[in-house]
Amino acid sequence: MADSSHGHGHTPAAWTGVIIAFIGFTVAGAFMVMANPVGFWGGMAIVVLGGVVGGVMRAMGMGMPKAQPLKMADGAAPAKQKAAAATREPVAAES
Repeated sequence: MADSSHGHGHTPAAWTGVIIAFIGFTVAGAFMVMANPVGFWGGMAIVVLGGVVGGVMRAMGMGMPKAQPLKMADGAAPAKQKAAAATREPVAAES
């Protein structure tokens, strides 16, 4: 079960985005306790910045690679599946 994530989130883009967002939440929380709305919204802007930085880093190739489609053992299997799906009759909904 520990291997089920396949490296989910273990990339420089994910770590950087989460760390920046964590700093933003910490700043926003501190300013909320001090009753300073401007500082709170500044911290929330840092949270958004973390998401933007993580997204930009992912676009630069520092995130998880996109999943490649699985290859079938029988090369014609996808065509057979499409033909079988086209011949199915629709099921009527029951009331």
